[in-house]
Amino acid sequence: MSYHESADTHGKPPELEHHVLPYDSPRLTRNNFDLLRLLFAATVCLVHAYDLSGYPQLAWLARVLSPASALKGFFVVSGFLVFMSFERSSSLASYARKRIRRIYPAYFTVVMLCAVALPAVGSQGVGGYFSLDWGKYVLANLFFLNFLQPGLPGVFESNPLAAVNGALWTLKIEVMFYLMVPFFVFLFRRFARLPVLVLTYGLSLAYVALLTAAAERTGSGIYLELARQLPGQLSYFMAGAFLYYFLPLFERRPVCFLFAAALVLAVDTIVPLPLLEPLALATVVVFFALFLYVGNFAKYGDFSYGVYIIHFPVIQLLVQGGWLRDRPGWFLATLILLTGMGALAMWHLVEKRFLLRSSHYLAGESLAAAATDLASDQSTPFR
Repeated sequence: MSYHESADTHGKPPELEHHVLPYDSPRLTRNNFDLLRLLFAATVCLVHAYDLSGYPQLAWLARVLSPASALKGFFVVSGFLVFMSFERSSSLASYARKRIRRIYPAYFTVVMLCAVALPAVGSQGVGGYFSLDWGKYVLANLFFLNFLQPGLPGVFESNPLAAVNGALWTLKIEVMFYLMVPFFVFLFRRFARLPVLVLTYGLSLAYVALLTAAAERTGSGIYLELARQLPGQLSYFMAGAFLYYFLPLFERRPVCFLFAAALVLAVDTIVPLPLLEPLALATVVVFFALFLYVGNFAKYGDFSYGVYIIHFPVIQLLVQGGWLRDRPGWFLATLILLTGMGALAMWHLVEKRFLLRSSHYLAGESLAAAATDLASDQSTPFR
């Protein structure tokens, strides 16, 4: 998932005057990335509603929506925006502060809320709950090592899956991307961007191909699990980076690139094209982000991160309660309502408070408030 601060996207920081920044398109400040992230997060949420509940009436969600494509889209957006964030940052420390402020406060909040609040629905009682396993859960999850301790003592044991928040596995990949960006930019400046991008993209695909072949040969699912981890997802991240650094090429013939990408993705559903699929998907995602602007979707805030990190435990609580088992439509509506309310609260009470004052999210809210005030003034006869 990509959650960026775009405070440094307008103009060149004085500290970087000696360095030529990549092409600066007006589309980089007027885009649909916030909307796309929300759609991707909602896709994952809705499919998890079926996966975790097993309600057959919700099976259509898994047929219509693709959480795998949504996650790949997240990594594409991350590659595009995080490289842009680094290039626009005045220093490595500035870049690091933006990354930490954007992703960790809400992450810390959801991990600790689950850890502290869930003994109420567990089977161990308070004494058995706050045990060594509880400490392992807190420590592992706070350091993005969710796979080491995905569950809490006695919590969700009767559910089809006992994990507290299985959606958090992608965050460790996201954090690794953040850590790798300065190294990649160093290579770009030392050896040129295109060779490094192509080599990294190819090595990522080779990694996935080798592990997939090992899974087919041995029948072991562990290889497929490893294939979807880092560096298996790096091809999508680097495809997003490619489109950022070579945006002028994309802008010359965007419709042609979109048509070629759509053709590749259509053929890929019949005959797999693993060498081209990440770049084709990235092309489609970036096209809809940059060339079909629908307005400043972030003027009221960015709720996609909250939706992503909150929805899983909400589903687990609803499944365990079983109150709406016979009414899957109401189950889905309740999930959407509770997740939306949680994301709204997370944004206003946690996320927004840690953003830099120059964040485009805060600037967007200020503009929206100013527009509302102006409309109110214009409708008042006495000023």
